[in-house]
Amino acid sequence: MPWTTIAIDKAGTDTDSLRTGEGERVITYREAIKEALTQAMERDPTVFVMGQGVDDPGGVFGTTSGLPERFGDRRVFDTPIAENGITGVSIGAALAGMRPVLVHMRVDFLPMSMDQLVNHAAKWRYMFGGRVSVPLTIRCIVGRGWGSAAQHSQSLQAMFVHVPGLKVVMPSSPYDAKGLLLASIADRDPVIFIEHRWLFDHVGHVPEHDYIIPLGKGTVRRQGKDVTVVGISHMAFEAGKAAEELEKEGIDAEVLDLRSLSPLDKDLLFDSVKKTGRLVVADTGWKTCGVGAEIAALASDEVFDYLKAPIKRIATADTPTPSSHPLEEAFYPGSADIVSAVKELLS
Repeated sequence: MPWTTIAIDKAGTDTDSLRTGEGERVITYREAIKEALTQAMERDPTVFVMGQGVDDPGGVFGTTSGLPERFGDRRVFDTPIAENGITGVSIGAALAGMRPVLVHMRVDFLPMSMDQLVNHAAKWRYMFGGRVSVPLTIRCIVGRGWGSAAQHSQSLQAMFVHVPGLKVVMPSSPYDAKGLLLASIADRDPVIFIEHRWLFDHVGHVPEHDYIIPLGKGTVRRQGKDVTVVGISHMAFEAGKAAEELEKEGIDAEVLDLRSLSPLDKDLLFDSVKKTGRLVVADTGWKTCGVGAEIAALASDEVFDYLKAPIKRIATADTPTPSSHPLEEAFYPGSADIVSAVKELLS
């Protein structure tokens, strides 16, 4: 079936996809990703999945388990540990009319493919006046786990947001993971689809039918009037927890989940800041030159006159990621950091 027949969530929202209602179908984040891959491959024979470990028993944290048996080893197959080479192969396949889904298990090693991504995947459509496209989706994973430390726990999304021609998506809920992955596979441009390890077990409402959430469309997770809190990826979940704590003290926080970092839903951001007059941005990456810095700069450029207080950025410390558990606790921000930042703005 052509991609134009798929249902589009025009509002870019659902019934608060971080929560579930009675009687709704509920699945995990990992199951939502697998369902999106399954439906994309059933819909379009040009879609295939490649990457290290996609046909292992673990199936990339369970997101590809069962797919090799269902679609065969010509459409779901393992690749060598040669990141630059396999990225080049996937770009070539996309240029030839296929829609590859390339799995880089850890975003930490995606920089080994930067020549392919920056100088090739991101540029082909521009250099050929739109007559050539690279419909490539790259799945990669960020987030802490079992002391993975400096080379296996980094959040490098800002690196890819900086490159024109690359789209960057970071879904925080099962509903968004499915709708945004289907949108990424259907898109004509290369998309970096970033999943957070701590979200795989989260559950939420996900319809059985296939649907698309437009890239570049964020959502309001929680309405509020005192402060805008932008949460990125897992930090959207932490922002929701922070808002519940703040509510106990009479502080009404509005929580935004941008979902796509490039393109970015500027109108959603600006409208919220105009309403609340205060902004806190919580990112999973480093603070210096991070996504939070760009969001803060956009707000300063466009809605400065509405701000009642300086913008606060919450991010990881500008150090390599530690391995020990006590240092991890100090390194990674969470809901408590958001609560403190909001109280400081309102004091």
